[in-house]
Amino acid sequence: MIALAVPLFGAIVAAPTASAQPQLSGAATEFSVLAREGQSVASVERAIRAAGGTVVTSNAAVGLITATAPANGFAERVSADRAVFGAAKAKAIGTAPKQGKVKDKPGAVEKEGRGGASAKKPVQANAVGMDPLDDQLWGLKSVRSDLSRTKQPGDKRVKVGVIDTGVDGSHPDIAPNFDRAASRNFTKDIVNDVNGAVVDGPCEFRSCVDPVDHDDNGHGTHVAGTIGAAANGFGVSGVAPNVTLVNLRAGQDSGSFFLQPTVDAITYAGDAGVDVVNMSFFTDPWLYNCTANPADSAEQQAEQRTIIEATTRALNYAHRKGVTQVVSLGNQHSDLGAPQPDASSPNYPSNSTHPRQIDNASCLSLPVEGPHTIGVSSFGPSQAKADYSNYGVEQISVSAPGGYFRDYFGTPWYRTNENMILSTYPRNVGVAEGMIDADGNLTPDGVSAGIQKATAADGRVGYYQWLQGTSMASPHASGVAALIVSQYGKGSRDFGMNPDAVQRVLEGTASDIACPVPRTVDYLKEGRDASFTATCTGDASFNGFYGHGAVDAWSAVTRGSQYLRG
Repeated sequence: MIALAVPLFGAIVAAPTASAQPQLSGAATEFSVLAREGQSVASVERAIRAAGGTVVTSNAAVGLITATAPANGFAERVSADRAVFGAAKAKAIGTAPKQGKVKDKPGAVEKEGRGGASAKKPVQANAVGMDPLDDQLWGLKSVRSDLSRTKQPGDKRVKVGVIDTGVDGSHPDIAPNFDRAASRNFTKDIVNDVNGAVVDGPCEFRSCVDPVDHDDNGHGTHVAGTIGAAANGFGVSGVAPNVTLVNLRAGQDSGSFFLQPTVDAITYAGDAGVDVVNMSFFTDPWLYNCTANPADSAEQQAEQRTIIEATTRALNYAHRKGVTQVVSLGNQHSDLGAPQPDASSPNYPSNSTHPRQIDNASCLSLPVEGPHTIGVSSFGPSQAKADYSNYGVEQISVSAPGGYFRDYFGTPWYRTNENMILSTYPRNVGVAEGMIDADGNLTPDGVSAGIQKATAADGRVGYYQWLQGTSMASPHASGVAALIVSQYGKGSRDFGMNPDAVQRVLEGTASDIACPVPRTVDYLKEGRDASFTATCTGDASFNGFYGHGAVDAWSAVTRGSQYLRG
């Protein structure tokens, strides 16, 4: 990785004497250690070694170092050095494999349609520039990609980084646009956590590091397909079907995203000339990182302050390097300006959660509440705010199709797969989930879940699944952002566009959607409890449900130039 060195000035202070240091004990654990502003990575590496740790990797752009050390005592030792901002415990290492089911973090919301109504028979699309399954992609039509591609289908020079669980670069719809050389995997599979609970499950590859064109979760491949699946006469196409897709893997097979991989992926995007990144995740193990929540221990508070500072530095770095950063708003059906209590953190290691009241002034959900991010909420095919989607004028930028399984209550479309988002699905994940058999055929479970299979004349096979979530909304917005860079980007050698200008065009050309009448929506008839009740504030030009409006690819590439001034 090419990185800027952190400036060196000020004296290096030795760690406390051995007699004053806490004793080291416990299993070998991975820590993320952050340098103070103005301190060098080298000084922090020395502090790590003096505190009894071992340096693994360093990110000089942010000043974040991965180290291993015994679980207890190390954080206090290393944090006592004035070169260190703080240390965050990441994960235990070296545990023996155990049998168990791989945790599916986003499944409750995103796979709600599994076991629901069967998908209807696919309708073949014949429109110019569209692929056979595109007629099922209501989201593609909602953002008017079918029109925008007649003017601007995307420029191959525009790179879109998918910071996610990986991308199946062999999928027939992904392969034509996939840049394997630029792709990176910043994760290593975690078999079990410190309590023995299964995290990623057994390693698929001998190094426990998956190849850069591999996805053992399916989430990242689904996101990538929505952004930029090729319009190649096969399967589905994406919002920007001619841009380049880059896998910047920061998520575990389980769907967890820890600090060091996410920071490494974000800063690498800036160094590698990536134009747009899509971030459909929050940084584990804290749904909200609070600076001093009274329900948390002193060590946990320090950990969260470290996550906030390191993520902030990474987002600022990527922005300076010209990266437009599009982030899902989250699936906790919460107003991010008045967050609900959190009983889900920390979600790692297992059995660590405790209830917390969330103070909006001192707690951040990251990366969406970090600097220079474009927050995206989710709506269904009727344009109703999806029941699960976070909202609120504090963080929202725009809205996009994310799927809403329970849309159209009182009609035959209620609780049908077609209300969700269809996109690319790795075969290996389908086999692991029991949706596809060893011969590549759909199982009865796969059929009932609406999994689809496409076969080309030359024998290529692709699979597709329905998901919903703000994770499905943000890639629609990322695709439109990529088209904006394609249309208005400048420069021959270093082609690109200022991310602030991209955001102005994205927001300025979005289609206004007014708050519903009445403004408070309770979702009770859809089977949700009172915690889902949401009130829309603002007007048609900007409100808490839809932000500046629904992203519109056609308007972006035909009317966007008027927003480039400023």
